[in-house]
Amino acid sequence: MTMRLADIAAHAGVSEATVSRVLNGRPGVAAATRQAVLTALDVLGYERPARLRQQRAGLIGLIVPELSNPIFPAFAQVIESALALAGYTAVLCTQTPGGITEDDYTELLLERGVSGIVFVNGLHADSRSDRARYARLLDRGLPIVLINGYRPDIEAPFISNDDVASLEMAVAHLASLGHRRIGLAMGQDRFVPSIRKTEGFRRGMAEHLGITEVDDLVANTLFTVEGGQAAVQRLLDRGCTAICCGSDIIAIGAIRGARQRHLRVPEDVSIVGFDDSPMTAYLDPPLTTVRQPVREMGLAAVSTLLEEIGGTKVPSTELLYRPELVVRRSTAPVAAHLSVAAEG
Repeated sequence: MTMRLADIAAHAGVSEATVSRVLNGRPGVAAATRQAVLTALDVLGYERPARLRQQRAGLIGLIVPELSNPIFPAFAQVIESALALAGYTAVLCTQTPGGITEDDYTELLLERGVSGIVFVNGLHADSRSDRARYARLLDRGLPIVLINGYRPDIEAPFISNDDVASLEMAVAHLASLGHRRIGLAMGQDRFVPSIRKTEGFRRGMAEHLGITEVDDLVANTLFTVEGGQAAVQRLLDRGCTAICCGSDIIAIGAIRGARQRHLRVPEDVSIVGFDDSPMTAYLDPPLTTVRQPVREMGLAAVSTLLEEIGGTKVPSTELLYRPELVVRRSTAPVAAHLSVAAEG
């Protein structure tokens, strides 16, 4: 069948010049317009050019670390919905300890001919990981977007929460309640989000309390309930009356650990989480936390990826999104007897 640009243009509602740009893979075409042209090809029964055939299924890889942490299903839901509205199908790949690795998933996705991949808190967030895995994808022209864990040595677009601002907010809130001995229960220090949150904690302590030596107030642990439970013991032993946590999961462990010592939250110790996972408002007590703007970040990741797929070169830089402090009932003014003990 002879391909008629006029027919395709009429069906897609664009100009013949735009159709030509899409078929020849030229930049400057919006992702939605490009998808409309490709859909018109399929509907009218025209065979796609060879370079576009592998994208016929409109598949996008979505790799997340795990689903046991509620924040990652939240990201997946936003991204999957946005991709579906644009005519793409997300192929969700979740990692579990001892299971399929990120690299294995990437190879599987390439075999399926995905149009691009979104990595959420992937190996890129590990400051010690090898950047070569991402360089190989970029060298073959595959559009990728990475969420959180910015690495300047990876030349790809990043979408990140402002982790430094997040912990500055948490410290400012606790300082306003009269706490001076504030601890930080944070994940492993090799991860970029942990590094940045720790920096935010240091800045907050210096700015709001004039405290510049905070090493003994930081307890690195695993991003698990058990990790939070262990970290809070160390921080309570060091006289902390309030604790900032690197995730809501760690905060849940911190609450459990405090109660094991017959301490009340927030009467005896205040606790602040991070993420604002869907269940945090229903904890006992409801958790004060720093909300990561999941919806805005997820939509930005999809928009960026679709622009890349459409041939528009997106700057290899980081878009930082501002978090929000959500005050609930796990924080309270420091008790007078605790304040005196902490100062002593």
